[in-house]
Amino acid sequence: MPTSPASASSGTNPSGPPVVVLPLGPLREGVLLKRYKRFLADVELDDGEVVTAHCPNTGPMTGVLHPGGRVRLRHAPSPTRKLAWTWEQAEVPGADGQPIWVGINTALPNRLVRATIEAGLLEPSLGPIAAIRAEVAYGVNRRSRIDLLLTPAADAPDPRPVYVEVKNTTWTAGDLALFPDTVTERGQKHLEELLGVLPEARAVLVPCLSRSDVSRFAPGDSADPRYGELFRQAVEAGVEVLPCVYDFSDAAVSWRGLATVQPRA
Repeated sequence: MPTSPASASSGTNPSGPPVVVLPLGPLREGVLLKRYKRFLADVELDDGEVVTAHCPNTGPMTGVLHPGGRVRLRHAPSPTRKLAWTWEQAEVPGADGQPIWVGINTALPNRLVRATIEAGLLEPSLGPIAAIRAEVAYGVNRRSRIDLLLTPAADAPDPRPVYVEVKNTTWTAGDLALFPDTVTERGQKHLEELLGVLPEARAVLVPCLSRSDVSRFAPGDSADPRYGELFRQAVEAGVEVLPCVYDFSDAAVSWRGLATVQPRA
């Protein structure tokens, strides 16, 4: 029987054995030469070939953008794509000074969190789930879309639908993960929309911590003070926060557990 939903101040130290939730297939390694025009990155592959890759991360990539550092790319040529290469991971110094790989593709977290839920790894916090729908319209005038809308199983202790908003998180200070790393009016709006579903539904914010060297999460007040204020208001009102820690390799992404949430850095 699942326990009650995790509060925003609870968490488990993500130090257990990793559980593979998403196979990646082969990735190619190289050195980042430069990132430019937000969506493009030039990379010298290990065989010496220089390629231009799509950068699926439009943010500042604070702490993970290191020209001259090692990166991993996916090669997927297609007649419908302008670029055959996609930048997936970057190697950066970890909290202990040792290099680790970080996932930088902001299109991946929704898939990761969904796979984690489907594997039952969040059942102690969410309860048993019968169905998952993605990108469901909700909020003021139904002009927003929730990342995942969960329908509890018949035996769930809380029968309310669960609205899940996912945020990719790579900015850190030591073992503390922070979001956002820049002002995000969109992120502020998402917190307000989550508040709006209470108390008829559960509202869950899932920071997807795309690196395995973190054990704590807090809002990035120094980058966006308004987001930090809204975050604390949301937690006080009953929005649940489940920061999921993931480990990235060249073959798969693995779940490591939940980080602890703190209201301020």
